Amino acid sequence: MPERLGRVLAPKVTERRQTDEVARRLSGLPIRHVDWTLLAITFFLIGFGMLIQYSATRGDTPGNPTYYVLRTAISLLIGLIAMGLLLSFDYRRLKVATPFVYGAFLVFLLVVFLFERVMGSSRWIALGPIDFQPSEFCKLVLVLVLANFFSDNRAEPDSLRSFLVPLAWAMPFMLLVFLQPDLGTTLVLAAILLGMLFLVGCRMRYWMSFVALGITGFTLGFVFHIFKPYQVERFMAFLKQGADIQQAGYHLLQSKIAIGSGQLVGKGLMQGTQTNLDFLPAHHTDFIFAVVGEELGLLGALVLVGAFCLLLWRGVRIANNARDFYGTMIAYGIVIMLAFQVVVNVGMTMGIMPITGIPLPLISYGGNSLIVNLAAIGLLTNIHMRRFSQI
Repeated sequence: MPERLGRVLAPKVTERRQTDEVARRLSGLPIRHVDWTLLAITFFLIGFGMLIQYSATRGDTPGNPTYYVLRTAISLLIGLIAMGLLLSFDYRRLKVATPFVYGAFLVFLLVVFLFERVMGSSRWIALGPIDFQPSEFCKLVLVLVLANFFSDNRAEPDSLRSFLVPLAWAMPFMLLVFLQPDLGTTLVLAAILLGMLFLVGCRMRYWMSFVALGITGFTLGFVFHIFKPYQVERFMAFLKQGADIQQAGYHLLQSKIAIGSGQLVGKGLMQGTQTNLDFLPAHHTDFIFAVVGEELGLLGALVLVGAFCLLLWRGVRIANNARDFYGTMIAYGIVIMLAFQVVVNVGMTMGIMPITGIPLPLISYGGNSLIVNLAAIGLLTNIHMRRFSQI
């Protein structure tokens, strides 16, 4: 009887084992581990940004109220393609390609100086109807370069070499971007370097020496007139708020008026007087958060800030659950990049940070910025998808 029962049950046990094995293999498929919450927050922010862009710019181009939104939609399509490409392969393959990508963008940063200056800056390479801004992409490239180095040198994170080599990778980008001039992006690159050095356990005396060097260089920039006049005026307007409201302090004053006038619930979408009457400069780029404050009030601003906090929390969670140190460092680098831009942009519209021209990620108008941020979200998703893959 037991033998007969064994013969009857044996095929069923074998079938069950085969089913469990198939289920185990399917559970490891990357597509089954997409962070849908991260993607949902991302597309909420993009949709929110396009709505605010339309509200702020519908009167800027007579006869074509959707001009800026349509251009953002084109950049969104390109960004989605970039995201899809980054999701199609294991992120660890980037380790081999990263040095070559770094070299290519170093060349791009030199090429921009051959093109005609736009508004006093050499930041764009004209590609027909598209203006390619290499400095925006350099932020993500620097994250990849530093993650590559730190993952290969985990044994000695507090050595002098582990400080000097990342510094040597970052400085060419920072110097060339500063010379464009683009102080805002230079600060983002510096924040990425400092943040990732801190996370890997860099000796604090090395870390603080770099901070001191930056402060010294910033001071010398004023003393020897290295900074452009408009950069000096912006910084002085921050230090002496209300002292020059007709010139350098005008932007900040109008931004604070717009945010303050929104009060709790705002004046209503498309009802912002500071925005619609064109008192608020750069209302679709650097000062778009002021439009949110004016039209949607404190509640709308809190919803936006809350969405960013949730996005950054998902990024930290992905970093902590990554399958290897390389993925962890990429994810943390992206979180640092996004967090710094959000804090500085929101802060400068309220007068608690100097005006540096840093856009609000996924919200401000700017095709290159949107593409880079979508690529960054694609990398975060890639790392999360493959956290169970075999190494």
